[in-house]
Amino acid sequence: MKKMPSSMRPHIGIFGKRNSGKSSLINALTGQDTAIVSEIPGTTTDPVGKAMEILPLGPVYIVDTAGLDDSGELGKKRIKSSLRVLGHSDLIILVSTPDEFKIVEKDFIERIMKKDEKILIVFSKSDIESSIEINEEYLNELKIPYIYVSSKTKSNISELRLKIAEMIPEIITSDIILRDMVTKNDIVVHVIPIDSAAPKGRIILPQEQALRDSLDAYTISICVQTEQLADALDSLNREPALVVTDSQAIEAVAKIVPENINLTTYSILFSRLKGELDEFVKGLAVLRLLKDNDKIFIAEACTHHSQEDDIGRVKIPKWLTAFTGKKLEFIINPGKMIHKDISESKLIIHCGGCMINRKEVLNRIDKAKFSSIPITNYGVLISHIHNALLRTIKMFPSSYKIYKGILNEEE
Repeated sequence: MKKMPSSMRPHIGIFGKRNSGKSSLINALTGQDTAIVSEIPGTTTDPVGKAMEILPLGPVYIVDTAGLDDSGELGKKRIKSSLRVLGHSDLIILVSTPDEFKIVEKDFIERIMKKDEKILIVFSKSDIESSIEINEEYLNELKIPYIYVSSKTKSNISELRLKIAEMIPEIITSDIILRDMVTKNDIVVHVIPIDSAAPKGRIILPQEQALRDSLDAYTISICVQTEQLADALDSLNREPALVVTDSQAIEAVAKIVPENINLTTYSILFSRLKGELDEFVKGLAVLRLLKDNDKIFIAEACTHHSQEDDIGRVKIPKWLTAFTGKKLEFIINPGKMIHKDISESKLIIHCGGCMINRKEVLNRIDKAKFSSIPITNYGVLISHIHNALLRTIKMFPSSYKIYKGILNEEE
């Protein structure tokens, strides 16, 4: 198995004005020359992320950003790009020098406080004497933690690492995918179709991570393709505790797996891990209200080469059009950020989110809620369309109850 993917690591965004010591701080924290350091303001021009280890916290993903006081038209674009990092930062570190806060920094702090984000102020270059008193009263009034460090002398760097570890709760780094649903020596069957969409020589990240979680739970894990599933089940001397399948195969798999055996999909497991499964289920209620020419927003979380049977760009539009009987307009938004207008959308359909962290998925859900737009995801929608959702969320009582309510309303 590969090392922990970036999407499962706590994300730490490093912000500050130009030449405030952001890059030097990153190098001091990690003990290596990760970021380029220069006395010339504006050396970091775009957000740059890197997966690394910070003891005692462990694996993290740190993003170095451009200066908040960047100037000119290009500078404005750099600042806008840097602020997008806020959407997936579990902890925001504002780096400042040992003097009184300026307008740019105070505006940034107020922006963060309005969103109730976790923020830590790091006063860098504390080895340089300053005749200006630091405005501690301002930070104490807002109850914002702060610390003085020197990247040059390494003063308080160890204390900063401890502070970061303290501020990032364990729930953010939770990697429980399915092991809370099974016990030691349970049989877990993974149905992994190898079709034209499968990457050559490997399996996709959610399948890999779920399989590893099965092994970590000391289950007896069996991997088969859809065509092998019936024979595999017949060959077992006892029933599996769980069958997990790719969403695209749920229709065929549901017909093979007996009703008394727990069945779910990788996408639904990741809905719980990365987002809000209840919210994705609630989004299905809008399907019966859709009309011709309604806009459906497909929110991908990565940029990839589209194939003939692409799940988000081909299959879901085809299935949803057939299911609703309406002529719908589909807007595809690839990449880690929502950069297209969602305002006229009647529904947002999110991917499994395997390439982004939980914070970014929750941020996207919040954007949908703020705009009063229902949101669901690939796995929930596909199971619903193929009449399998009652089975695939049966193990999750809250979501199951919500879905039963939606079905009752439709009747």
